[in-house]
Amino acid sequence: MQDHMMPSSPSTPTRIRRRRTQEIFPVLSKLDEQNKYRTMWIRTYSSLWMLISIIIILYLGHLYICAMVVVIQIIMTSELFNLVRRTDEDKCLPGFRLLNWYFFFTGMLFVYGRILSQQLVNTATIDEFSYKLVSKVIKYQMVFCYFLYIAGLVWFILTLKKKTYKYQFGQYAWTHMILFVVFTQSSFTVANIFEGIFWFLLPASLIAMNDVAAYFFGFFFGKTPLIKLSPKKTWEGFIGASIATMITAFLFANVLGRFQWLTCPRKDLSTGWLQCDPGPLFKPEYYSIAGLTRWFPLKEISILPVQWHALCLGLFASIIAPFGGFFASGFKRAFKIKDFGYYIPGHGGFTDRMDCQMVMAIFVYIYYQSFVPQDYSVDMILDQIVRNLSFEDQKALYYRLGQIFRQRQMENY
Repeated sequence: MQDHMMPSSPSTPTRIRRRRTQEIFPVLSKLDEQNKYRTMWIRTYSSLWMLISIIIILYLGHLYICAMVVVIQIIMTSELFNLVRRTDEDKCLPGFRLLNWYFFFTGMLFVYGRILSQQLVNTATIDEFSYKLVSKVIKYQMVFCYFLYIAGLVWFILTLKKKTYKYQFGQYAWTHMILFVVFTQSSFTVANIFEGIFWFLLPASLIAMNDVAAYFFGFFFGKTPLIKLSPKKTWEGFIGASIATMITAFLFANVLGRFQWLTCPRKDLSTGWLQCDPGPLFKPEYYSIAGLTRWFPLKEISILPVQWHALCLGLFASIIAPFGGFFASGFKRAFKIKDFGYYIPGHGGFTDRMDCQMVMAIFVYIYYQSFVPQDYSVDMILDQIVRNLSFEDQKALYYRLGQIFRQRQMENY
């Protein structure tokens, strides 16, 4: 009897383990499913709050949008500064953290001084004294910022300590990387805003649309991994988001392009309501669709020329801009962190949300300056002449124009 029972004793614990394993795995899968949906709802609520806040700021106008961009830049810089902080070294270097911020605000003074120089001059035309003062400040702004930077460099050298050389030079390099890669790229957003809120809102919306669409397409249909740096990204999400972004770009540009508040450029730093003659990009062109009246009740459709430019922005936002996110994913893996911060529930930090926006901002600026026709009116050119040329230069220009006109009249005769 004992000999008969002996062989079965080892198999009994094995069967028990299998039953326990079979019971545990369904529970774990249910928990994963619950966490998955819980994370989705948290991200959705956070996105709604961000959307409401942005709508309010957009209504307030250009200066408030720029202030929002500056606040986001400061928060992003804080997140990245904290990424490589070492408490022990910082205790041995009092004031060293202040030096990093000194370089940041020096860079901010230089970049925004260059971007907003014309708006500052246009704002300071209330009286002759303020106009001349601002003009002189802008003229020597580059020299002033350069010596501020040199002062920071001297400050850095004077704070060097023997046992912390590597840490201090690492912080110095890290600060300049932030200024170049993060701050300078995102600062082009402000330049886009003053060309018209349209050139800020549409690209930012396309990035958000691409991100949301990629998340939901990947959530419901994703099976094929896209890139190892970001395991949750899938080809299904990438392709679905690209199609959705292109459609959104074409349609949303038609809606935004009909509001003067969004399309008019801001030439100064005032906060008043804007009215302007919409340029040719925002004047509708009508196309006949008479051959399609069997399926569509309309005989013609109106398309704004800017919608064709929007397709280029949508293509970049769906194919190239996501690589800014992949870059950030690789960056986080290098530092073994999940998110850059914790300010936005379900999303992480502001750097996690702005990685693609930075890539998009500089592309929009370059695209606008290179391919979008600039509308230079006679009043605008005369205004620049009166503001920037002395009386003697204006007289010289007047005589030169007279010579050109007389020469052309003689050629016509």
